[in-house]
Amino acid sequence: MAGVAMLRPLARAPIRGLARNYATIPAKAHHRVVVVGGGTAGVTVAAQLQRTPEFENKDIAILDPAQTHHYQPGWTLVGSGLRSLEDMQRPLSSVIPKGVKHYPLRVSTFDPANNSIKTSEGVNVSYDYLIVAPGLETNFAGVSGLEQALQDPASQVSSIYSEKTVEQVWRNIQAFKKGPAIFTQPAGIIKCAGAPQKVMWMALSQWKRDGVRDNIDITFATGGPSMFAVPKYSQALDELRKQRNVEGLFQHNLVKVDPKTKVATFKNLDGGAKGALVEREFGFLHVVPPQKPFDFVAKSELADAAGWVDVDKSTTQHTKFKNVFSLGDASSLPNSKTAAAITAQAPVLIDNLLATMKGKELKASYDGYASCPLLTGHNELMLCEFKYGGIPKETFANILGGQESPNRLFYHLKKDFFPYVYWSHFVNGTWYGPSAFFKPDTTVKA
Repeated sequence: MAGVAMLRPLARAPIRGLARNYATIPAKAHHRVVVVGGGTAGVTVAAQLQRTPEFENKDIAILDPAQTHHYQPGWTLVGSGLRSLEDMQRPLSSVIPKGVKHYPLRVSTFDPANNSIKTSEGVNVSYDYLIVAPGLETNFAGVSGLEQALQDPASQVSSIYSEKTVEQVWRNIQAFKKGPAIFTQPAGIIKCAGAPQKVMWMALSQWKRDGVRDNIDITFATGGPSMFAVPKYSQALDELRKQRNVEGLFQHNLVKVDPKTKVATFKNLDGGAKGALVEREFGFLHVVPPQKPFDFVAKSELADAAGWVDVDKSTTQHTKFKNVFSLGDASSLPNSKTAAAITAQAPVLIDNLLATMKGKELKASYDGYASCPLLTGHNELMLCEFKYGGIPKETFANILGGQESPNRLFYHLKKDFFPYVYWSHFVNGTWYGPSAFFKPDTTVKA
């Protein structure tokens, strides 16, 4: 672990080559608002807050040790051969909002009773208000043998859930011509619950283009009981699965991968055989690792029993510490963890944060909106949009009909439009999802 002595050169001057927002690092620092996390949630909420006329002093700092900012929804496109990895990432310093300070520090401990954060580097940062948005941890070690398999290109094991492994997915799809192909989804909460099958549908489409689809037996093995959590889309996806001759292995959770014997081991989570281990041979294996809160969140006073930042599901304010808010993957908000959800969460959080600063009632309310642009093949996509309770909330339903039907327009939104919007507007604080460039009305209607 780095000590304070290692930070002394940084205290004199910023690291050469980083953007103007990069802050020198004192032993102690204080800011009006501190944002933990420089991912989609952290950067977006900082950018929107910085643009808000009512926000006085414009004193915001972001804590994140990363050097690169990733457009993670784009990893599906990379794994499907539709876009390059280079298009899906930028230096973090280049997306930090103008005027917002960036400390490349790793949080070790929250001390909300004293409005303070301790970092692994030995620096203490205090705040008036805190926004917690560090994302979640992809736990590759949670599946026995997976890390070793991913390091071996010959294993035919890959995953879109890391920038280090995503390019191997497309190489494996191209190379595979015959045999059993398994696509997994873990039980529990993950980033974008539709992503595990997006890569499956795209692989199936590519194998059909290559003329080898009939030589490949495809299985979708999920720890969940259905194809998707929202009934309307789950039914449509299950019909698609049957039409395309894909086996559904439901409530089977991947626990082990053996790249030498090409055997994947699953635990049965349901029925009379609950707990039993099931082995399946594979020629191609795409794995989505289990995911969890970071330990520095889960073991803090901010966490609920499951380890997520414990916030009110409507206001995004912490249930105990009223000067603390959270959004994105680290929050306890009971919705799908997607980038689209942040477009609806950020304006609510900012309205309620400003109300808290003024001692006023919190009136803005988040309805659980999230979206999953679910690729189902080349030139087709099912645009799943929904709110709390698994209730569809579709932007284009009155124009194009029900969005459970795959559509070419939606495909190009995902492939071409959304990445452009992300880098040009989303992280700059000027994109509001279905409301586009206009801030949505976040007030509760009587």
